[in-house]
Amino acid sequence: MTRRLTVAQALVTFLAHQYTERDGRRQRLIDACWGIFGHGNVAGIGQALLESEGALPYLQGRNEQAMVHAAVGFARQRDRLAAHAVTTSIGPGATNLVTGAALATINRLPVLLLPGDTFATRPADPVLQQLEHPGAGDISVNDCLRPVSRYFDRITRPEALIPAALQAMRVLTDPAETGAVTLALPQDVQAEAYDWPEEFFADRVWHVRRPAPDPAATADAAAAVRAARRPLIVAGGGVHHSEAEDALRALVEATGIPVASTQAGKGSLRHDHPADVGGIGHTGTAVADELARAADVVIGVGTRYSDFTTASATLFAPGVRFVNLNITSFDAHKLAALPLVADARAGLRALTEALAGYRVPASYESEYAAGKAAWEAEVERAYAVADPGARPGQAQVLGALDAVVGDEDVIINAAGSLPGDLHKLWRARSRRQYHLEYGYSCMGYEIPAAIGVRLAAPDRPVWALVGDGTYLMMPTELVTAVQEGIAIKVVLIQNHGYASIGGLSEAVGGERFGTAYRYRAPEGSYSGDPLPVDLAANAASLGMDVLRARTAGELRTVLAEARAADRPTCVYVETETADSVSGAPPAQAWWDVPVAETATRPAAVRARRDYERHAAARRRYLGT
Repeated sequence: MTRRLTVAQALVTFLAHQYTERDGRRQRLIDACWGIFGHGNVAGIGQALLESEGALPYLQGRNEQAMVHAAVGFARQRDRLAAHAVTTSIGPGATNLVTGAALATINRLPVLLLPGDTFATRPADPVLQQLEHPGAGDISVNDCLRPVSRYFDRITRPEALIPAALQAMRVLTDPAETGAVTLALPQDVQAEAYDWPEEFFADRVWHVRRPAPDPAATADAAAAVRAARRPLIVAGGGVHHSEAEDALRALVEATGIPVASTQAGKGSLRHDHPADVGGIGHTGTAVADELARAADVVIGVGTRYSDFTTASATLFAPGVRFVNLNITSFDAHKLAALPLVADARAGLRALTEALAGYRVPASYESEYAAGKAAWEAEVERAYAVADPGARPGQAQVLGALDAVVGDEDVIINAAGSLPGDLHKLWRARSRRQYHLEYGYSCMGYEIPAAIGVRLAAPDRPVWALVGDGTYLMMPTELVTAVQEGIAIKVVLIQNHGYASIGGLSEAVGGERFGTAYRYRAPEGSYSGDPLPVDLAANAASLGMDVLRARTAGELRTVLAEARAADRPTCVYVETETADSVSGAPPAQAWWDVPVAETATRPAAVRARRDYERHAAARRRYLGT
């Protein structure tokens, strides 16, 4: 039997019948479709969504990049077992997807992109918003999405949708391959009818695999750990994606091995677990980084070892051995490691069994317990409020929020100076509380991602933490939150500039050039008075309820009021200026940002000397 539908109608119907299953739990794979309509999709996907009568729910966005961010936030909160689709018109609507697609793929998070494309039949050439390439008639702007997509196809004939749609679902549900998936849909093909086999629309369940590690590889990894006296686990985002937190806790409680976490892995152990030593790397804690410098074996679990984690290849000792448990062979083999290519939960359970009877020396446990206690004292000092009547520093903002939230709250951030402070200071209370997008560290991610997380977990308080720089990049989805009644909480921190990059600029001899939000002074620099921009009024104009905290003493009360609110609410707080925003302990490890090799300004000359000293400590980890 067949059913006559347009390509767009067939795709929407197909998507409404796709499911994932892991550990016996089944759920919709494509939970909803975000969209902004134009001539490239309004009569195709738009009409099909209307005709589906809610079989695939539609969500209205304001910015195409933001729609992808919302979809990514949703997928991460759902442990990559459910995702959203995003449809756009051709031209700028499609190219606006590129940043979000890169973010999704870098972070290994599934999102289905359905950009409109130019006519496959070329009845009029060019059409509005079409890019003409003199040397290739089959290129469109959607080809920009190829390098940032894990799978890409252009559906130039109706029957081509069947294999392409199945391949798209395969990639979205494969934990080793997932990321952005793009099906480019020429606008004429979207509206073309075809007789589809009924089997295409049957319920289809995609089993999300949990591959176990190879027994020989497990034995080699266990032997390496058993020979170690100072092993350290580095927990990455794969721990969360695999729901492997209990398996990790069982391993560390059996062996006493301490756990440091990447930005994506923070919360793999609760902050008050004795083996949790906090963040690692450039934004890590002193105790975690000191343990890393002296570790003889490092066990990476679900991490891709970014330069922030390794302190640009300066953190770990020259003779260290790596054991990497990862679902992808690509990441498992990094740093010349002994690879355990497996699901994180399955691999941790196998390793725990293979390590039966092993435990680190008691002196090592005492050492990291003392370091953990010392760092906790640093956190208390950073959170402390010296003058309740003064403006808070950024660390005091986090301290006030720490006092208000519960285990169920979700804290979302991505860019600026906040990620470093959060990685060092935040006390993660549950597995999905700490939501940092630091694979791409994309300004503008936080607000739309908060919407996606709240859609995925409607009973959890969700906080988007944004500085003024990030807010000005993408406040548009506040309108979406208001329209849909999605009660996110936005903490908007006004510090009059790009605080994070300003600090980095100063460190590398750039003297904070171009990083302050101030009037231009007579000599040409941006060193005049702060701009009279009222971001709280802007948020209110977009429909948010706005609460202003004018002093450190008011802040906790205002945050508690926002937490109790059942409408989208913004807490606006003005902190100290951008050159003194943080108040958190300084970096405990290096990060490689090259400094000008030739310069005349004294700050750059000093910075280059400092850079060369640090760079000399870089090393290759080649194993033995």
